[in-house]
Amino acid sequence: MGIRSRLALGTAVLTAAGLLTVAAPPQQAQAAAPCPGRKARTLPFATGSVVVYKRGGYVCAVTLPERSGTKRKMSVSVKARGGRPVVDEGRYAYRAGPVTVYAGRRCVWVKGRVGSRSVSSGWILC
Repeated sequence: MGIRSRLALGTAVLTAAGLLTVAAPPQQAQAAAPCPGRKARTLPFATGSVVVYKRGGYVCAVTLPERSGTKRKMSVSVKARGGRPVVDEGRYAYRAGPVTVYAGRRCVWVKGRVGSRSVSSGWILC
């Protein structure tokens, strides 16, 4: 194979690769869920919400502010009946958590706070 034919083949390959790149649909980034499993509950309150997920006996929760981007005091906690709460609290801009407990078939109590406002679920997912 001569130099010209190799050069022509290389150009053809590069052109085809460029066309495939341009013609391919753009990949959209999907925000990953903060917890595994299915969304079981959303507990809204004035300054945010707590989203609760459940998977195979495990319960996971995150607190999301109504307006993200500014650091403020946030917390989330999950407690299985008869157990101790698992808590995440601090100054966050986007979310508190995730926190996860193994509940099995027991009820859980979920709490969340953003700033001075909060939510408390009572016993749920029994």
